[in-house]
Amino acid sequence: MAAVVGNILKSIGNITSHFVHAPSVVKGLSQNFILSANSNVQAWTPLVTTVRHRYFAERREAGPTLRNYGYKDRLRTTGLMPHMDHEYRLPIPVYRPKNSWAPKRAQRGQNDYIDILGDGSIHPSQVLYSTPLWLRGFKGNEFQMLLRKRKMFGKEMRDKRPTKYRQMNMRIKWLHRFLNQKTQNYYWHKT
Repeated sequence: MAAVVGNILKSIGNITSHFVHAPSVVKGLSQNFILSANSNVQAWTPLVTTVRHRYFAERREAGPTLRNYGYKDRLRTTGLMPHMDHEYRLPIPVYRPKNSWAPKRAQRGQNDYIDILGDGSIHPSQVLYSTPLWLRGFKGNEFQMLLRKRKMFGKEMRDKRPTKYRQMNMRIKWLHRFLNQKTQNYYWHKT
C-alpha cells in the first residue's frame, strides 16, 4: 500500500515538472499540492510491527505458554489450609480445646459478691489473692503505703536488697518533706 502511494506521488511529481512553465490557468488549480509533492520525492513507509501469532487459535495449538521455567516457588498461595507437599504438615499448632471446668476457670469470680451474699465472716479484702499480703485492705496515700512496707519488710530489705531499701527511704524522706511543707494541713485550726 505504501509503495503504491509512493509511486503515485512520484508520477505526480514527474507530471508537474512539465507544467512548471505552463500558463497560470493550470497552475492555479492546486499549485501548492503539486509543488510539495514534487519537492518531497521519498515515499512514506508505515511502522511495521511483527506479530508472532496471527490468530489466537494458532497460539492455542502450540500449548500453554511456559513462564518462569525452571523456577520452583516454595511459597504456596493456593489457599488457607496447610499443604502436604512433602509428606509433613506446615508448623501449625494442633487444636486442643481448653477445659472449661478446670478449677481455675470454674471457680473464677466466686467470691466477687461475698460481702453481699456471704454470712459476714469473710471481708472482701481477704479474698484478693493476687494482691500482696501487706496491701490487702490497705487504704491510704503513697507515704503511708511506704511506711507500712518498711515496717513489714525493713530488716529483710536491708540485708537482701540494700539498693531498694535505700531508694525506699529516700522516697519516704522526700514525701515526708513534701507533705509537711508543700501541702495544707487541715488539723491546725483545731488546736
